[in-house]
Amino acid sequence: MNRTQQIQYLIHVLLNEMPSYQEQARAFPQDELSQRRLLRSLMNVRPPMPLDPSFLAVQDGLLSAEREEKGVVEADTLPDRPGHPGIAIWQGDITRLKADAIVDADNDRLLGCFVPCHGCIDNAIHSAAGLQLRDECSRLMEQQGRPEPTGQAKLTGGYNLPARYVLHTVGPIIHGRVTPRDREQLASCYRSCLKLASEHELQSVAFCCISTGEFHFPNQEAARIAVQTVKEFLQTPTTVRKVIFNVFKDIDAKIYTDLL
Repeated sequence: MNRTQQIQYLIHVLLNEMPSYQEQARAFPQDELSQRRLLRSLMNVRPPMPLDPSFLAVQDGLLSAEREEKGVVEADTLPDRPGHPGIAIWQGDITRLKADAIVDADNDRLLGCFVPCHGCIDNAIHSAAGLQLRDECSRLMEQQGRPEPTGQAKLTGGYNLPARYVLHTVGPIIHGRVTPRDREQLASCYRSCLKLASEHELQSVAFCCISTGEFHFPNQEAARIAVQTVKEFLQTPTTVRKVIFNVFKDIDAKIYTDLL
Protein backbone atom coordinates (compact mmCIF):
# COMPACT_ATOMS: atom_id res chain seq x y z
CA MET A 1 0.00 0.00 0.00
CA ASN A 2 1.09 3.56 -0.61
CA ARG A 3 0.43 6.29 1.97
CA THR A 4 -2.97 7.26 0.58
CA GLN A 5 -4.09 3.64 0.52
CA GLN A 6 -2.89 3.12 4.11
CA ILE A 7 -4.87 6.14 5.31
CA GLN A 8 -8.03 5.07 3.49
CA TYR A 9 -7.79 1.50 4.75
CA LEU A 10 -7.38 2.63 8.37
CA ILE A 11 -10.27 5.11 8.09
CA HIS A 12 -12.48 2.37 6.61
CA VAL A 13 -11.76 -0.01 9.49
CA LEU A 14 -12.32 2.64 12.16
CA LEU A 15 -15.60 3.81 10.64
CA ASN A 16 -16.82 0.22 10.55
CA GLU A 17 -16.00 -0.01 14.26
CA MET A 18 -17.59 3.39 15.00
CA PRO A 19 -20.40 3.90 12.45
CA SER A 20 -21.80 6.89 14.37
CA TYR A 21 -18.95 8.98 12.90
CA GLN A 22 -19.64 8.12 9.25
CA GLU A 23 -21.70 11.22 8.53
CA GLN A 24 -19.08 13.53 10.05
CA ALA A 25 -16.36 11.74 8.10
CA ARG A 26 -18.11 12.42 4.79
CA ALA A 27 -17.78 16.16 5.49
CA PHE A 28 -13.97 15.98 5.37
CA PRO A 29 -12.33 17.01 2.06
CA GLN A 30 -10.76 14.21 0.07
CA ASP A 31 -7.21 15.59 -0.15
CA GLU A 32 -4.57 13.55 1.67
CA LEU A 33 -3.89 16.12 4.41
CA SER A 34 -7.58 16.33 5.34
CA GLN A 35 -7.98 12.57 5.26
CA ARG A 36 -4.93 12.17 7.50
CA ARG A 37 -6.54 14.60 9.94
CA LEU A 38 -9.72 12.52 9.82
CA LEU A 39 -7.70 9.41 10.61
CA ARG A 40 -6.04 11.07 13.60
CA SER A 41 -9.44 12.27 14.82
CA LEU A 42 -10.89 8.76 14.63
CA MET A 43 -7.89 7.31 16.44
CA ASN A 44 -8.27 9.97 19.14
CA VAL A 45 -11.94 9.17 19.82
CA ARG A 46 -11.67 5.37 19.59
CA PRO A 47 -12.27 3.79 23.00
CA PRO A 48 -10.12 0.88 24.17
CA MET A 49 -11.28 -2.33 22.47
CA PRO A 50 -9.62 -5.30 20.76
CA LEU A 51 -7.10 -4.41 18.06
CA ASP A 52 -6.99 -6.33 14.79
CA PRO A 53 -3.46 -7.43 13.80
CA SER A 54 -4.07 -6.47 10.16
CA PHE A 55 -5.09 -2.96 11.20
CA LEU A 56 -2.04 -2.65 13.44
CA ALA A 57 0.32 -3.74 10.68
CA VAL A 58 -0.93 -0.97 8.39
CA GLN A 59 -1.08 1.60 11.20
CA ASP A 60 2.48 0.79 12.27
CA GLY A 61 3.70 1.06 8.69
CA LEU A 62 2.18 4.52 8.35
CA LEU A 63 3.34 5.82 11.73
CA SER A 64 6.87 4.47 11.40
CA ALA A 65 7.22 6.17 8.00
CA GLU A 66 5.94 9.44 9.47
CA ARG A 67 8.39 9.08 12.34
CA GLU A 68 11.29 8.91 9.91
CA GLU A 69 9.93 11.79 7.83
CA LYS A 70 9.75 14.06 10.88
CA GLY A 71 13.31 13.13 11.79
CA VAL A 72 14.50 11.33 14.90
CA VAL A 73 16.55 13.29 17.43
CA GLU A 74 19.01 11.22 19.47
CA ALA A 75 18.73 12.24 23.11
CA ASP A 76 22.30 11.20 23.85
CA THR A 77 23.65 13.73 21.34
CA LEU A 78 21.99 16.74 23.00
CA PRO A 79 24.62 18.84 24.80
CA ASP A 80 24.52 19.20 28.57
CA ARG A 81 23.88 22.64 29.96
CA PRO A 82 27.09 24.36 31.14
CA GLY A 83 27.74 23.45 34.75
CA HIS A 84 24.86 20.95 34.82
CA PRO A 85 26.17 17.54 33.72
CA GLY A 86 23.46 15.14 32.61
CA ILE A 87 20.85 17.85 31.99
CA ALA A 88 19.90 19.16 28.54
CA ILE A 89 17.23 21.42 27.06
CA TRP A 90 15.64 20.70 23.70
CA GLN A 91 12.96 22.76 21.99
CA GLY A 92 10.74 20.84 19.61
CA ASP A 93 8.29 17.98 19.20
CA ILE A 94 8.80 15.44 22.00
CA THR A 95 7.55 12.64 19.72
CA ARG A 96 10.79 13.01 17.73
CA LEU A 97 13.07 12.29 20.69
CA LYS A 98 14.84 8.95 20.84
CA ALA A 99 15.31 8.60 24.59
CA ASP A 100 14.83 5.55 26.76
CA ALA A 101 11.59 7.20 27.90
CA ILE A 102 9.59 10.34 27.29
CA VAL A 103 7.12 11.67 29.85
CA ASP A 104 3.43 12.14 29.07
CA ALA A 105 1.39 14.54 31.21
CA ASP A 106 -1.88 12.62 31.58
CA ASN A 107 -5.26 13.06 33.19
CA ASP A 108 -6.27 10.60 35.90
CA ARG A 109 -7.94 8.19 33.44
CA LEU A 110 -4.53 7.62 31.83
CA LEU A 111 -6.15 6.77 28.48
CA GLY A 112 -4.90 9.67 26.40
CA CYS A 113 -6.77 12.66 25.03
CA PHE A 114 -10.11 11.89 23.35
CA VAL A 115 -10.54 15.37 21.82
CA PRO A 116 -9.91 15.08 18.06
CA CYS A 117 -6.56 16.59 17.06
CA HIS A 118 -6.26 18.50 20.33
CA GLY A 119 -3.02 20.40 20.80
CA CYS A 120 -2.04 18.86 24.16
CA ILE A 121 1.07 16.73 24.68
CA ASP A 122 -1.09 13.74 25.64
CA ASN A 123 -2.82 13.80 22.25
CA ALA A 124 0.46 14.20 20.38
CA ILE A 125 2.11 11.25 22.12
CA HIS A 126 -0.83 8.87 21.72
CA SER A 127 -1.32 9.89 18.08
CA ALA A 128 2.33 9.18 17.24
CA ALA A 129 2.57 5.98 19.29
CA GLY A 130 -0.53 4.31 17.86
CA LEU A 131 -3.61 2.69 19.37
CA GLN A 132 -1.55 0.09 21.24
CA LEU A 133 -0.62 2.77 23.77
CA ARG A 134 -4.24 3.42 24.80
CA ASP A 135 -4.82 -0.32 24.92
CA GLU A 136 -1.91 -0.90 27.30
CA CYS A 137 -2.94 2.08 29.45
CA SER A 138 -6.48 0.68 29.63
CA ARG A 139 -5.21 -2.68 30.84
CA LEU A 140 -3.08 -0.99 33.52
CA MET A 141 -6.03 1.05 34.74
CA GLU A 142 -8.34 -1.97 34.78
CA GLN A 143 -5.83 -3.78 36.98
CA GLN A 144 -5.52 -0.75 39.25
CA GLY A 145 -9.27 -0.31 39.56
CA ARG A 146 -9.19 3.40 40.38
CA PRO A 147 -8.09 6.70 38.82
CA GLU A 148 -4.37 7.43 38.76
CA PRO A 149 -3.32 9.51 41.79
CA THR A 150 -1.58 12.83 41.20
CA GLY A 151 2.20 12.70 41.48
CA GLN A 152 2.74 9.01 40.72
CA ALA A 153 4.00 7.33 37.54
CA LYS A 154 3.32 4.40 35.23
CA LEU A 155 5.52 2.91 32.49
CA THR A 156 4.30 1.60 29.12
CA GLY A 157 5.86 0.76 25.78
CA GLY A 158 6.57 3.49 23.25
CA TYR A 159 5.31 1.50 20.23
CA ASN A 160 5.78 3.70 17.13
CA LEU A 161 7.59 6.46 18.98
CA PRO A 162 11.38 6.71 18.76
CA ALA A 163 11.41 6.41 22.56
CA ARG A 164 11.43 2.88 23.96
CA TYR A 165 8.99 3.71 26.74
CA VAL A 166 6.47 6.30 27.88
CA LEU A 167 6.31 7.42 31.50
CA HIS A 168 2.82 8.59 32.43
CA THR A 169 2.19 11.00 35.27
CA VAL A 170 -0.75 13.12 36.43
CA GLY A 171 0.20 16.62 37.50
CA PRO A 172 -1.74 18.93 39.81
CA ILE A 173 -4.51 21.07 38.34
CA ILE A 174 -4.34 24.66 39.56
CA HIS A 175 -7.52 26.41 40.64
CA GLY A 176 -6.60 29.94 41.67
CA ARG A 177 -3.39 30.29 43.69
CA VAL A 178 -0.66 27.64 43.80
CA THR A 179 -0.61 25.85 47.17
CA PRO A 180 2.23 24.01 48.96
CA ARG A 181 0.38 20.78 48.16
CA ASP A 182 0.41 21.66 44.44
CA ARG A 183 4.16 22.27 44.59
CA GLU A 184 4.83 18.98 46.36
CA GLN A 185 2.62 17.04 43.94
CA LEU A 186 4.43 18.53 40.96
CA ALA A 187 7.81 17.66 42.46
CA SER A 188 6.47 14.15 43.10
CA CYS A 189 5.66 13.77 39.39
CA TYR A 190 9.32 14.31 38.51
CA ARG A 191 10.64 12.12 41.34
CA SER A 192 8.20 9.29 40.59
CA CYS A 193 9.09 9.25 36.88
CA LEU A 194 12.82 9.21 37.59
CA LYS A 195 12.48 6.56 40.29
CA LEU A 196 10.47 4.29 37.98
CA ALA A 197 12.94 4.89 35.15
CA SER A 198 15.81 3.91 37.44
CA GLU A 199 13.95 0.79 38.62
CA HIS A 200 13.80 -0.28 34.96
CA GLU A 201 17.48 0.63 34.44
CA LEU A 202 16.72 3.38 31.94
CA GLN A 203 19.45 5.92 31.24
CA SER A 204 17.73 8.81 29.44
CA VAL A 205 14.42 10.51 30.23
CA ALA A 206 12.80 13.46 28.44
CA PHE A 207 10.29 15.54 30.39
CA CYS A 208 7.56 17.70 28.96
CA CYS A 209 6.46 20.76 30.97
CA ILE A 210 4.16 18.93 33.40
CA SER A 211 0.99 20.75 34.55
CA THR A 212 1.59 23.95 32.59
CA GLY A 213 -0.83 24.76 29.79
CA GLU A 214 -4.11 22.89 30.28
CA PHE A 215 -3.50 22.38 34.04
CA HIS A 216 -2.59 26.07 34.60
CA PHE A 217 0.55 25.72 36.75
CA PRO A 218 2.54 28.96 36.26
CA ASN A 219 5.39 28.25 33.84
CA GLN A 220 8.16 29.92 35.84
CA GLU A 221 7.36 28.21 39.12
CA ALA A 222 6.77 24.84 37.45
CA ALA A 223 10.17 25.04 35.76
CA ARG A 224 11.91 25.98 39.01
CA ILE A 225 10.38 22.95 40.76
CA ALA A 226 11.25 20.68 37.82
CA VAL A 227 14.90 21.75 37.69
CA GLN A 228 15.41 21.58 41.45
CA THR A 229 13.78 18.14 41.76
CA VAL A 230 15.77 16.68 38.86
CA LYS A 231 19.07 18.09 40.13
CA GLU A 232 18.45 16.62 43.58
CA PHE A 233 17.49 13.23 42.14
CA LEU A 234 20.62 13.03 39.98
CA GLN A 235 22.70 13.37 43.14
CA THR A 236 21.31 10.01 44.37
CA PRO A 237 22.28 6.52 43.14
CA THR A 238 20.41 6.02 39.85
CA THR A 239 20.80 4.49 36.41
CA VAL A 240 19.51 7.73 34.83
CA ARG A 241 22.42 9.53 33.19
CA LYS A 242 20.61 12.05 31.00
CA VAL A 243 17.53 14.19 31.62
CA ILE A 244 16.16 16.36 28.83
CA PHE A 245 13.77 19.21 29.53
CA ASN A 246 11.70 19.27 26.37
CA VAL A 247 10.07 22.62 25.69
CA PHE A 248 7.81 23.61 22.84
CA LYS A 249 7.05 27.29 23.41
CA ASP A 250 9.63 30.06 23.27
CA ILE A 251 8.62 31.29 26.73
CA ASP A 252 9.48 27.90 28.26
CA ALA A 253 12.77 27.73 26.35
CA LYS A 254 13.80 31.09 27.86
CA ILE A 255 12.68 30.11 31.37
CA TYR A 256 14.67 26.84 31.36
CA THR A 257 17.69 28.46 29.73
CA ASP A 258 17.73 31.14 32.45
CA LEU A 259 17.47 28.46 35.17
CA LEU A 260 20.21 26.32 33.64
